[in-house]
Amino acid sequence: MVELRGVTKTYSNQSLALDGVNLKIKRKGFLFITGPSGAGKSTLLKLLYGEERASLGEVRVHGIDVGKLRGDRLSQLRRRIGVVFQDYKLIPRKTVAENVAFVLWAQGYSHQEVQRRLTPTLKMVGLAHKADCFPTQLSGGEQQRVGLARAIVGMPPLLLADEPTGNLDPDNALQVMKIFQKLNSFGITVIVTTHDDRLVRMADRPVVQIRDGKLHQVRR
Repeated sequence: MVELRGVTKTYSNQSLALDGVNLKIKRKGFLFITGPSGAGKSTLLKLLYGEERASLGEVRVHGIDVGKLRGDRLSQLRRRIGVVFQDYKLIPRKTVAENVAFVLWAQGYSHQEVQRRLTPTLKMVGLAHKADCFPTQLSGGEQQRVGLARAIVGMPPLLLADEPTGNLDPDNALQVMKIFQKLNSFGITVIVTTHDDRLVRMADRPVVQIRDGKLHQVRR
């Protein structure tokens, strides 16, 4: 599903984010990526969906070299990747249902298909009863679950979550993690960056850590 071969990422200010990273994640896998703030966790995820490009090495997703994609070809790949952000990135003037459906409208799905996918997705994240609410009417945990619903409504085979529980209290963090595990049981490959050791300990899943640009195996 995902493979990094000798990936180095250096920013224009000569800051080294990743240094010769090698990583393989099988289809239907679940991986935690840990490390201190600024270690390069977000950079690694951005390389996977093409927001950043590697300075050296190769990044492959679904067998495709992401670094060589531009325009429509990159857009097509991104349709197969769901991304959950720490800061939610919801559209304030759209309801919960509209925020989630927006992804499908943008991809040209019919009204009937949007409705067919929307309701089960909102039920999965426990927000069917909040479909007509606006983001400002939701708690932080609910907003994060809207972001998660938006990422998975198209049922992408790969889900990337960047510090998804960073702004949440323990109960909401646990709820979000249970949803990730349920999605993984459906066959979705899940990669989660986090600095929440409690969640990592609770979920018996493989863990790697980024330190000084290098990747270290913590738990297989």
